Amino acid sequence: MFMFLAIAKRYSDGNLMIQIIIAMLLGAGLGVFGKIYELNETVALANNLGLLFVGALKAIAPVLIFILILTSIATKQIGAAKGLKKVIIMYLLGTMLAAFVAVGLSFIFPIKLSIAGINSASGSPVQALSEVIRILAFKMVDNPINALASSNFIGVLTWAVAFGVALRGCSHELKTVFSNLSDAVTKIIKFIIRLAPFGIFGLVSFSVYTTGLNSLLEYAKLVVLIVLANAVVALIIYPAMLYAFMRKNPYPLVFTCLKDSGVMAFFTRSSAANVPVNLSLCKKLGLNENLYSISIPLGASINMGGAAITISILALAAVNSIDGISVSFGAALLLSLVSAIGACGASGVASGSLMLVPLACSLFGISNDIALKVVTIGFIISVIQDSVETAVNSASDVMFTAAASMSEKEMA
Repeated sequence: MFMFLAIAKRYSDGNLMIQIIIAMLLGAGLGVFGKIYELNETVALANNLGLLFVGALKAIAPVLIFILILTSIATKQIGAAKGLKKVIIMYLLGTMLAAFVAVGLSFIFPIKLSIAGINSASGSPVQALSEVIRILAFKMVDNPINALASSNFIGVLTWAVAFGVALRGCSHELKTVFSNLSDAVTKIIKFIIRLAPFGIFGLVSFSVYTTGLNSLLEYAKLVVLIVLANAVVALIIYPAMLYAFMRKNPYPLVFTCLKDSGVMAFFTRSSAANVPVNLSLCKKLGLNENLYSISIPLGASINMGGAAITISILALAAVNSIDGISVSFGAALLLSLVSAIGACGASGVASGSLMLVPLACSLFGISNDIALKVVTIGFIISVIQDSVETAVNSASDVMFTAAASMSEKEMA
């Protein structure tokens, strides 16, 4: 018993990044040897670890967002949160610009997918923008319990704001209860993150076992394009936006956010799960707590530039793979808008953006059957795609919050 406790303590005190890298290597090794020696049961058991980890993230993420935003609005002095409007503008503008970059790069480097069943379009194009707005509107008024259960983050966000505003006049004792509840949820998510190496070990082993190493190479161009688009956004577009607000070299802040927030988000693949990391980084940077206590949980729901990139690139890859479909400039602009709006409704957990791909594909009359085959490809490459996407999303939450906080300090 004492030996087990000693091992557990040593594990909990260890470097999480090193543990995750070791877990990935061990998982890849198990996947390769499991394929060679037909270790079906062993790989299946390992995969259960991954499923449990992802399941835990999906379960806690909506609760985390709901409690943090509700508590922030109910207990904080919103009027003191100077710069929140700037942060929201940067969130929305950054997501839109990310979609433009993805569409532009897809035109410059068109990718055609090789997959059975993709040869023709079926169905007819829908009025995507009005449909997206309708879907988002209905998500906002979803039953709050159903929104939490189904990870409807737009609904969760809406009800969290509503309850937060309604509870601003509650007693000090009740506000203390919500603060304690917020601390409890944060501790739970930190505990889950500490178990990430076990989950990643299972996910990697099963992925390598089922798809093999060569199967990932088949989609290398798609991975490279997604990574390139995220790199352009994170290292060029976002720094330009930061400079417009701060009027000074933004790259020290950019690299700090990518290192301290992006690396962790890369492995957890969950913007919502990375909220405690971002809150800690904001405190380390000396930002306005009244601002970041609201903007960081909010960013995990609506700051989805990386998701907009994924949706746009996969949708256009599907279009390029089908004979007889051409994309006009106007359609490309509409796709960017749809991807940006859709991305804001993407789940803040692993691979949440992939399920928005069929919505974008519907712009071009591509049926759900074909679109879901593209989504399947997205899951195959998600080890890289979702990790890079989430890293950009989460790191930029802090970047934009810092830019707004610093600009407000200079104006004061």
